[in-house]
Amino acid sequence: MRWIWIDKFLEFKSGESAVAVKNVTLAEEHVHDYVPGYPIHPECLMIEGMAQTAGILVGEARNFSEKVILAKVSRAAFFDVVRPGDTIKFHAQLESISGEAAGTTGKITCEDKVVAEIDMMFSHIDRNLAGKRFPEENFVFTDTFDALISGFRNQKAAETGK
Repeated sequence: MRWIWIDKFLEFKSGESAVAVKNVTLAEEHVHDYVPGYPIHPECLMIEGMAQTAGILVGEARNFSEKVILAKVSRAAFFDVVRPGDTIKFHAQLESISGEAAGTTGKITCEDKVVAEIDMMFSHIDRNLAGKRFPEENFVFTDTFDALISGFRNQKAAETGK
C-alpha cells in the first residue's frame, strides 16, 4: 500500500518551488494512535509529506526521467503540533540539482504560522548506485503521484483558459 500524505498542489513552479496542502482529520487512525488521548499528526508523517512534495518537485524538474528517492533529512525542526481540523501547507524550494542528487529546503505552515522547517537531499538512484539494478519502470512516480501534479495543471489551465 502506498500512502499519499498530500491532498493537492496549490502552487507549482517547475524547477523552483511547490506548495502542497494536507487536511488533517479525525478519520485518520494515526492521529489517535501517536499520543493516545491527545490526537495529533505525527512529525514523521509531516516529514513524509514534505518528502512527497519536494520529491515531486525534484522529479518534475527532470521530466520524471529519474527514480528519485529521499536520501537524507539534513535538518528537521518542529515548533508546534498539528491537530485534527488543521490544514497544513508544505512549502518546498529546490536549492540544487545535479545528475546524481538534489537538495531542497522547506517549511510547513498552519494558518501562516511555521510549524516545521525541513531540509532534504534526494538521490537519482539510477545514476548513484553503480552496479545495482532497478526495474525499468519508474516505481517511485506512480500514477497516483502523476494524478496530483496533473490535477494542479488541469486546474490552472481551467482558470487561465489555456
